[in-house]
Amino acid sequence: MSKLIYITNASLDGYIEDKTGAFDWGNPDQVFDFITELMRPIGTHLLGRRLYETMAHWDGPLEGYPPEHREFARVWQKAEQIVFSRTLTRAPTRIARVEREFDPEATRKLKRESAHDIFIGGAELAALALESDLVDECHLFLHPVIVGGGKPAFRTAIRQNLELLDTRRFGTGAIHLRYRLRGAIRKA
Repeated sequence: MSKLIYITNASLDGYIEDKTGAFDWGNPDQVFDFITELMRPIGTHLLGRRLYETMAHWDGPLEGYPPEHREFARVWQKAEQIVFSRTLTRAPTRIARVEREFDPEATRKLKRESAHDIFIGGAELAALALESDLVDECHLFLHPVIVGGGKPAFRTAIRQNLELLDTRRFGTGAIHLRYRLRGAIRKA
C-alpha cells in the first residue's frame, strides 16, 4: 500500500501564505534539489485548486525552464495529477484531471492500488485527508519568518499525534521536518 504524504512550506508561525495570499518569504532555491528528490518517487498528486494553479507553471516544455529547474519539471510532469475544485470545469493543463469533491473512500482505494506514494498539497485538501485519517506522513519545510497570520498549514479540528522521523537544516535557516502520523484522536 502506498503512503499519502502532505508536503508544505510554512512560516515559523505555521502559515503557508500570509494575510494577502503571498508566500514569497520562502527561499526555494536552497531546497530545490531536496524537494525534487522528495517528489521523485511520487506517482500521483492530489492538489487543491489554488496550489494546482500555482504549480501548473511546471507543465511546460522542459527546454523552457532554466537548466537547474528542468529535473523538477520532469519529476512533476511524470505524476498523475488530480485537482479538487468546485469551480474549474476542466483542467487547464494536459497532465491533470478535475474532481468536484474529495472522496475519502476513493483515496483509500487509490492508496491500496497505487504502486507509488501519493502527494497531497493544499491546506484545505490536506485537512480533509487528515480528518479522514488518510495521511501517513507530513513533510514540513519551516522557514525563518513570522508572517503574523494567513492560511495555516494545518486546518484540522482533530488532534494528531506525530512521530519525528527525520530533520534537515538548510543554509538559509529553513528546516525540513518529516513526521509519521500515529492516528487521529477524535474529539467527542
